[in-house]
Amino acid sequence: MAAPQQREEKESEDCSLLPLVHDIIKCMDKDSPDVHQELAKLKVKIQEARDQISTMPGVDSSPLEQQQQLAMLREQVRTKNQLLQKYKGLCMFDVPKAS
Repeated sequence: MAAPQQREEKESEDCSLLPLVHDIIKCMDKDSPDVHQELAKLKVKIQEARDQISTMPGVDSSPLEQQQQLAMLREQVRTKNQLLQKYKGLCMFDVPKAS
């Protein structure tokens, strides 16, 4: 049961428009009446991509706000790395060797 759910999630994350454009070009080459149907699919796919973009975190933040948040997160990582190195140096984690 997990496989179909993973497949659905993968398909919902796929925003590639090239296969649809390829299908439209093939229909135009064959003078097929399916061109309008393929164009409608492309339009739906573009709208889905727009919807996904509008719900992404950070889209409503200005570039300056994003830079400030990035700097803050980098500082947190640097501080945590320093603490980790400090705790590693305390020799608390040395395991005595078995004789």
